Amino acid sequence: MISFTETGLQQEILDAVHELGFETPTPIQAKTIPHLLSSGQDLIAFAQTGTGKTAAFGLPVIHLTDVRSKNTQTLVLCPTRELCMQITRDLSDFSKYLKPLNVVAVYGGASIENQIKALSAGAQIVVATPGRAKDLILRKKLQLRNVERVVLDEADEMLSMGFKEDIDEILASTPKNKQISLFSATMSKEVTAITRKFMNDPIELSVAPKNTGAENVEHLYYMVHSKDRYEVLKRIADMNPSIYGIVFCRTRRETSEVAGKLMNDGYNADALHGDLSQAQRDEVMGRFRQRQLQLLVATDVAARGLDVTDLTHIINYNLPDENETYTHRSGRTGRAGKTGTSIAIIHTKETGKLKDIAKRSGITFKKEAVPGGKEICQKQLYALIDKMENVEVDEKQIEPFLPSIYEKLAWLDREELIKRFVSAEFNRFLSYYKDSRDLNVSESSRERSDKSERKNRKERGQTREVSFTRLYISVGSKNRVNPGRLIGMINEGLDSSDAEIGRIEILKNFSFIEIEDQMANAVVKALNGNSYDGESLLVEISKEKPAFSPKSKSKPSKSKDFNSKKSAFKPEKGKRNGNGSRRKNRY
Repeated sequence: MISFTETGLQQEILDAVHELGFETPTPIQAKTIPHLLSSGQDLIAFAQTGTGKTAAFGLPVIHLTDVRSKNTQTLVLCPTRELCMQITRDLSDFSKYLKPLNVVAVYGGASIENQIKALSAGAQIVVATPGRAKDLILRKKLQLRNVERVVLDEADEMLSMGFKEDIDEILASTPKNKQISLFSATMSKEVTAITRKFMNDPIELSVAPKNTGAENVEHLYYMVHSKDRYEVLKRIADMNPSIYGIVFCRTRRETSEVAGKLMNDGYNADALHGDLSQAQRDEVMGRFRQRQLQLLVATDVAARGLDVTDLTHIINYNLPDENETYTHRSGRTGRAGKTGTSIAIIHTKETGKLKDIAKRSGITFKKEAVPGGKEICQKQLYALIDKMENVEVDEKQIEPFLPSIYEKLAWLDREELIKRFVSAEFNRFLSYYKDSRDLNVSESSRERSDKSERKNRKERGQTREVSFTRLYISVGSKNRVNPGRLIGMINEGLDSSDAEIGRIEILKNFSFIEIEDQMANAVVKALNGNSYDGESLLVEISKEKPAFSPKSKSKPSKSKDFNSKKSAFKPEKGKRNGNGSRRKNRY
C-alpha cells in the first residue's frame, strides 16, 4: 500500500486524512486497514505505542459506521483518561467531514452526568476507560446491544492495571457476533487469556516481534552504587543538553524527591504522580508537551496513556517490576522512524534482572561508562558555541546599544573577549565538575567483594534466617488486586524495596501477605487508612501463624489458608537462599 487513496476509504475520510498531512500509511496501518475494511474476522495486532495504531483501527471504524443510526456501533476501550481523550480527538479529526457522526469519550475523573447527556444525544462510537464504561452499563446509560465492533487498545496496559474483571464483564455485555480488534505491545499471559476466552479464530498481525523493544531505540545501562543514582541522572542530563525525556521512578515519594532536586539544581523538570489533582496533572503535561520542561519525572501509573512525540531519552531511575513494563517505557522514544535512547541506572545486584529483561524482550543492552567531568564540560562548551553560532541577530533591536557596547569592550582583544564570554556562561560547569569522582562500579570487583563477604560469614558461622509475620489487608480480587500490586503498594508505603516478602493469598474481599518480622509494624503503619480503589485500607497483623517455619529448608507446608490453587501466589522456583529464607523482593 503506497498511499491512503488505495485503501478504499470514503472520500470524506481521505480529505480529512490528507488535511492532517498523512499521505503514506505506517506499517501497522498498511496491514490492519485492509483487513478491517474487508473482513469481520477478529484481529490481534502487535505494535508499540506511537506506530499509528489509532488510525489503524479508527479509519476503518469510521468508514463502517452507519451515520443514519444513532446507536452505539463501536466501543473502544483504553487504559487511561489521557489516552481516551487523545483517541477521541483523533477520531473526531478523521470524521470531521462525515456528519452526523458523533464520537463520545467516557472516563473517570469527569462529570458522569455530562457524559450521560452526550450518550443520550447519540454516539455511534464510544471511547471509554473500563471502569467508567462498566459504571455506565450498570446504570443502563451505555447501551451495547447494537455494538458491531469492540477495540481493545493497549490491552496489556489495561490488564496490568487490574481491569481484567471489568473487561470480562463489558465484553460479556456485547453481542456474540461482534468483531474484536485487540492491540497490544506485548503478549502477556493475561492478554492470551482474553484472546482465548472472547475471540474467535483471530488473525495475528505484527510489525515487530512480540514482547520486543522498538527497533530504533538504543538500550544503555550504567552500573553504579545506589547512593549515586541522582548524580548519574544529572550527568546524563548535562551530557545531553537538548535532552527531552521521561525519568521513571518506583514510588510517588521518590518521584517528588528526584524532581524537586532537579528543579533546585536548575534543571527544567517537574513531577507527575498519583498525588497530583487532575488540574495539576494537566498543567504539568501542558508544559512538558510545549517543551517548557525537558525532564518529566514520573511513576509508571501516572505516565500511562501519555502520548508525547519526539522524546529523545527514557531514563530508568529504577528498573520496573515487570519485564513488559520496560518495553512500554522504552517504546515511548524512537517513534515514527526517529531514534531514541533508553537508559537504565542499575547497581550490581540488578544485573540478573537486566539480563532477564534482555532475554525475554530480545533487547541488547550496552554497558556505558558514566561520563566524567571533562567529557561533560567539553560537551556543554561545544553546545554553547553551537548555540551562539546559530542565534538569530535582530540588528534593528540591538543597533542603538552597539556603540556603547563597543566602547566598553574596546580594551579587550579577540582572544580575551572569547575567554571572558565562555567563562561567564560556563563557570558553573567548570566549578561543579572540577574534582568530579568516578562513579562507575566494576562488576568483577563487586563480585569479588560479595564472595569475600560470603566466605567471611561462613567462617564466622553466620547465616540469616528470616521469619515472617502474616498481615491482613482489607482488599481482594474484587478490588482488582494482584500480587504485583500488593508488593508495589508495600514498596511505595515504605519507599523501599528492601522488605522480604513471603507467601501471598488473595481472596475475594481481603488478602494475606507474609512480611519479615522486623518490617511488619512499619508496613501496618504505612498502609493503614490509605485509600485504595475508593476504599480505606485496614491493615493489621493476622492472629494466625505463617504456614511454614523459617528454619526449614523445604517449601512452605500446605495449609488451607495459604495453598488455594486459585489464589495463592508462590515465589518462583529457585528463589530461596540456602538457609531457607527468601531473597529480597525485586518489586
